Amino acid sequence: MSIEVNGITKLYGSQKALNNVTFKVNKPEIVGFLGPNGAGKSTMMKILTTYINANQGEAKVNNHDVNQNKKQVQQSVGYLPEHNPLYLDMYVKEYLAFNASIYTVGKQRIKEVIELTGLTPESDKKIGQLSKGYRQRVGLANAMLHDPDVLILDEPTTGLDPNQLVDIRQLIKTIGQTKTIFLSTHIMQEVEAICERVIIINKGEIVADKKLKDLRNEQEQVVIVEFDYRVEDAFLKRLPKVSHVVNTHDFVYEITFKTSEDMRSHVFDFAHDNQLKILQLNQKNANLESLFRDLTS
Repeated sequence: MSIEVNGITKLYGSQKALNNVTFKVNKPEIVGFLGPNGAGKSTMMKILTTYINANQGEAKVNNHDVNQNKKQVQQSVGYLPEHNPLYLDMYVKEYLAFNASIYTVGKQRIKEVIELTGLTPESDKKIGQLSKGYRQRVGLANAMLHDPDVLILDEPTTGLDPNQLVDIRQLIKTIGQTKTIFLSTHIMQEVEAICERVIIINKGEIVADKKLKDLRNEQEQVVIVEFDYRVEDAFLKRLPKVSHVVNTHDFVYEITFKTSEDMRSHVFDFAHDNQLKILQLNQKNANLESLFRDLTS
């Protein structure tokens, strides 16, 4: 078991940031830790990385107790905090070499993480010259320097543009094939794109723990389609198993189906039969968004 949390409670004065939190994470697994702002996500991550102590309960990372075996936990965890702390006046290679010396990691490993995170073309620049996306890559490279079994990432894609998002998401998925990744986010699309499982926390308590595939198998889905021409809702409602249709803007429609079957082929056939062009066709997990709203609103 990569992460074991049992009955963790954390107080800030009289306020409970975490209240009797319990969950487990296996290896390899990519788990999304969801919750509104102030729900306790960052507090839980700081406890798992030994940055702060809990008031009650027990937490282990790779079978090392976060209170009793702090050094072993730190050696087995890579951490990317929400506000990525970088020395902007240092060069990328210089910064990684500085941190590698702390972990007693060789130069070959520095080269490996630079290549793995796509930093090679920027590795001779000062960190202050890099874009937000490349700074996040530097943070990820630093978190991976000592080849930890567990990566804990707090809002790893905040502030990235769409191209940077795609790159960082793919990088996290690649790493997650052999590592345990525990990442916090409040972006539903992030979970859909990266994670296998979601844990939702609200007001310091775990309110849901589900596999994404189980949510997808529940009997509802939303297909987002954009045509090149306006279509009457009544025509779209003639598609099989439609529960409702919403014209969100322009020629974009969200069609909700009461089925676990992928209905995008039916929408495609509808467009073909009615001589319409499809400009975009995507599937959205309405169950995840609904679950999040229901449990945290």
